[in-house]
Amino acid sequence: MRFQRIRNNIFSGLELTWFSMADELKTIFRDKGALLILFLAVFAYPLVYSIAYKNNVVRDIPITIVDLDNTAASRQLIRVVGATKELAVAQEVGSLNEAKQLFWDGDSKGVILIPEGFEKNLLKGFQTSLSVYCDASYFLIYKETLGGTIQASGTLSAGVEIKRLMAAGSGEEQAMQLRDPIPAKFYTLYNPAGSYGSYVMPGMILIILQQTLLIGIGMIGGAGKERRNNQEFKPGERVRQGMFSVILGKGLAYFLIYIPNSAFTLIYLSKWFGFPDKGSFTNVCILLIPYLFSVIFLGLMISMLFRRREHSIMALVFFSPIVLFLSGLSWPETSIPHLLNQLAHFFPSTSMIPAYLRIRTMGVPISAVTPELLFLLIQMIVYFILASVGYKISVFRQQKKEDRLQGE
Repeated sequence: MRFQRIRNNIFSGLELTWFSMADELKTIFRDKGALLILFLAVFAYPLVYSIAYKNNVVRDIPITIVDLDNTAASRQLIRVVGATKELAVAQEVGSLNEAKQLFWDGDSKGVILIPEGFEKNLLKGFQTSLSVYCDASYFLIYKETLGGTIQASGTLSAGVEIKRLMAAGSGEEQAMQLRDPIPAKFYTLYNPAGSYGSYVMPGMILIILQQTLLIGIGMIGGAGKERRNNQEFKPGERVRQGMFSVILGKGLAYFLIYIPNSAFTLIYLSKWFGFPDKGSFTNVCILLIPYLFSVIFLGLMISMLFRRREHSIMALVFFSPIVLFLSGLSWPETSIPHLLNQLAHFFPSTSMIPAYLRIRTMGVPISAVTPELLFLLIQMIVYFILASVGYKISVFRQQKKEDRLQGE
């Protein structure tokens, strides 16, 4: 008898889960706004961002050369600067004022000033200077302009020093060794080209998946309250008897929708634009499942806070830049104040992004991201319970309200 009751409860729970999933899917496909967010936006945003970052690196930055020396050495330096992959010599002018005007007009992004007496000082063995004016308000351009100039001046300096040592009687190989007795070898790991797109887009895609899910779920919840026919009341009495099954069914509905969304953004889009893909697909799936369910249950939990569908859009769009900043993509996690860093873990993306990047970019095994995986699993369970309790309380309040209205 007891076994029969347990079996009946299991079948009843599965039936309610299926009913809730089907009912939520019907509600989603009837809502044009939710469809726009859950399908179009989640495809469009990653695609547009990926196209924008397609070039990946900043190259051939136009700069202005102010050559006050007009000698063979200064012209050689100009040729070396133009040969770097970072810089392109757009103009050569005779005064700094002309260069300033070109910079203010937007015709150049930096200025290199070669002083008078540049070659004379080199020939005498004296130290000379090279002035570089970079626009530090744009860090990527500033970094590449400064890096390209240092590379060019270093190449010219090395050539001058080697020629001086050879003139003093050293052989070419010996002169090169004396010029650079401790050569440094740099190995750029995981992102050899220094590509900004390969760095930022994998994490950005995860945030887009999260925010579109939260906004879509919030819109469905807000629309239900606008109609005074919230989703949690549709199954009637069965909802009050199996709220866990209802929440699980709703969560499965959104999970099914985001399987193709995740496949497009994390697999096909990554291949099209050449984003890092060193990790195992199985490991990615192991990490992705608790991440999506954590976001879904979080969305179901907070959807009860929105009385109108517009409220979810305004609130969650407002939080999107904050989520991006606190995720560690735009600013290192170690530099974020401890309290803010802890609050940021309210969003599953904060744990997911570093774990996902280590798997996809570095190719680490799943055991290397165990703390993040466990945190996501705990987060999924906690949000599931909170969403269930919240919906139960909402049903109870609605029932009391209905009873009060009937009594009146």
